[in-house]
Amino acid sequence: MEQKKKVVVAFSGGLDTSYTVMYLAKEKGYEVYAACANTGGFSPEQLATNEANAYKLGATKYVTLDVTREYYDKSLKYMIYGNVLRNGTYPISVSSERIFQAIAIARYANEIGADAIAHGSTGAGNDQIRFDMTFLVMAPGVEIITLTRDNNLSRQEEIDYLNKNGFSADFTKLKYSYNVGLWGTSICGGEILDSAQGLPESAYLKHCTKEGSEQLRLTFEKGELKAVNDERFDDPIKAIQKVEEIGAAYGVGRDMHVGDTIIGIKGRVGFEAAAPMLIISAHRFLEKYTLSKWQQYWKDQVANWYGMFLHESQYLEPVMRDIEAMLDNSQRNVNGTAILELRPLSFSTVGVESADDLVKNKLGEYGETQKGWTADDAKGFIKVSATALRAYYANHQDEQI
Repeated sequence: MEQKKKVVVAFSGGLDTSYTVMYLAKEKGYEVYAACANTGGFSPEQLATNEANAYKLGATKYVTLDVTREYYDKSLKYMIYGNVLRNGTYPISVSSERIFQAIAIARYANEIGADAIAHGSTGAGNDQIRFDMTFLVMAPGVEIITLTRDNNLSRQEEIDYLNKNGFSADFTKLKYSYNVGLWGTSICGGEILDSAQGLPESAYLKHCTKEGSEQLRLTFEKGELKAVNDERFDDPIKAIQKVEEIGAAYGVGRDMHVGDTIIGIKGRVGFEAAAPMLIISAHRFLEKYTLSKWQQYWKDQVANWYGMFLHESQYLEPVMRDIEAMLDNSQRNVNGTAILELRPLSFSTVGVESADDLVKNKLGEYGETQKGWTADDAKGFIKVSATALRAYYANHQDEQI
């Protein structure tokens, strides 16, 4: 007998990947390996359901590839170091996780000697690029199968096929689609499709359950979150989850992102990301106290590129390792506790406690009195600083404002 070809399906348990597993097993005769790459967005219950469903759909084998810690160590940590927010707004939530899901799938395909890799992306979004590019680089020569994209399948066509072949699941078209991850939840569909509308309260998965206000203390050591309200965490994943639990109760971290997709069209997405917004805000606030002016400036430049390259499927570009090295080195004095004030649907920064606080110095207190220079020193400094402007306008008096 001719040996069946092996295909690894990047299996999320959703409609597109469920269809892909069944179609490739039943219609194409593949030996299907359903692999769920978990970067922190799946609960144990969801993973158990995925495993049961994969076998019902005809998979030969199901595996969960847990790369949550790898995702943190190799990227999320650097997004915190860089205070990365796409267009100053979006914490690159689910999109950054896709890269590490793709890496895990490619690695697994190589391990089992797969002939092909399949994923459920459509032809209109960013994920098709993130998956395909990663597979092309990490699993060269392995065929890439994308049934939903290549056949331009509608949701109803896929639902009808699954139902016809005895697999019933609640894949009815919902008003919103959600991608839940460790670094936030994205929300698509519904009012988002109308540029003039925002999301109603009912669209969010987490709702404000607390009134009043409370302080949140986030402690960093060399830029890494180590304690939440003075409770220490050895596992950074658990520290992030703790911040999410506290912040989500106040409904903080909601916003709407509008940006440019990799393929060139504009995209709009709602999101709720309490932990990322609180952690990044606290980290940036602490850096204002502990880093020099030019450290902050150049960090902002390279971090902006890091976020853009990560979003646009360039994580494997070698320059990303160089940027990570710079970001890592910049954190050597980012130590201390940032204090935030939480209230329903908002938060603000309060202050910091840090032995590396540069506001505390022996040279002067801003707006109060100088201790490291004289009044004549100050006047001389100002005069010299104005030299270039004085020379220019002396020769171009007609341009003076």
